[in-house]
Amino acid sequence: MMWSHQDFDDHEAIHYFTDRQSGLKAIIAIHSTHRGPASGGVRFWHYAREEDALTDALRLSRGMSYKNAMAGLPIGGGKGVILSDGTPKTAEQLAAFGAAIDSLGGRYVTAEDVGMSEADMTAIARRTRHVSGLPVASGQAGGDPGPVTARGVYLGVRAAIAEGLGREDVAGVHVAIQGVGSVGGGLARRLAADGARLTLADMDRRKAEALASEIGAAVTDAGEIMTIEADVFSPNALGAILDERSIPLLQAGIVAGGANNQLATHADAQRLHERGVLYAPDYVINAGGIINVASEYLGLGDRAAVDARVDEIPDRLRAIWAESKATGMPAADVADAMARRLIGRD
Repeated sequence: MMWSHQDFDDHEAIHYFTDRQSGLKAIIAIHSTHRGPASGGVRFWHYAREEDALTDALRLSRGMSYKNAMAGLPIGGGKGVILSDGTPKTAEQLAAFGAAIDSLGGRYVTAEDVGMSEADMTAIARRTRHVSGLPVASGQAGGDPGPVTARGVYLGVRAAIAEGLGREDVAGVHVAIQGVGSVGGGLARRLAADGARLTLADMDRRKAEALASEIGAAVTDAGEIMTIEADVFSPNALGAILDERSIPLLQAGIVAGGANNQLATHADAQRLHERGVLYAPDYVINAGGIINVASEYLGLGDRAAVDARVDEIPDRLRAIWAESKATGMPAADVADAMARRLIGRD
């Protein structure tokens, strides 16, 4: 039964969509509309098992509820997943997905996520107005959320370095970055400009090598980045990487990065805490993207207003770490408790 799924968390609705003509198979999970329409990106991904797509939708939609609440946004949490069969997505599938969103009458608002692009958002928007992250003019909110997410993660990493190492500057601080896409790459460029010492890794090693050559960083294999000795480990690829096997192997005293759902299970928050690792809860540090697209969709202000909201991310992290110190609770549990109060589930 759906209600007994380990990642079901009183989700308001789980929608399955199929379109025989286009071949679309998709899931939209709505976790909470307590604060407003459920907002969260859609990802296009090839799953080894179809049930893994449901797990992703459940976990990511819950994470969006928490992220949006902690960012102070008047929206709830949802997530879309388009299942790939290993072939490129088609215009027909995007149109069918747009129609699926529209059938929900505004309860879910989509945006760009893994495997999707601004062009894909534009295609979806031809069938529904409940989409954000569309190309915009300079100075306006919206567009590709990656660079804004990267800026927020950068500010969060700097806050973590100040908290964990007692340093306001990052010159010479060794940061191991996993994943050098839009977020990880943007983070790396900013930290390099500050004089940080960087080691990069990506599943596409050539991509990591190209960026390393550009900014003067080192490169290691994707399978080794978590275990190298560093001050900060920054995960910026896919999630569920911190678990009972990987946490004991960490050589960094700080974990701060933009990947979603970094903890494989709830118990891993305690494992990090017991090791004395300073953890920046992922949905707090990586909220820049949703702040950007929500501001576009809801008309909350221009780029300057978005930047002002993103600038508040370090303060939220500091509040979490302060309560963690005071109570002895893991930082991830503190953040969850704060978020659940904000969505009326305390």
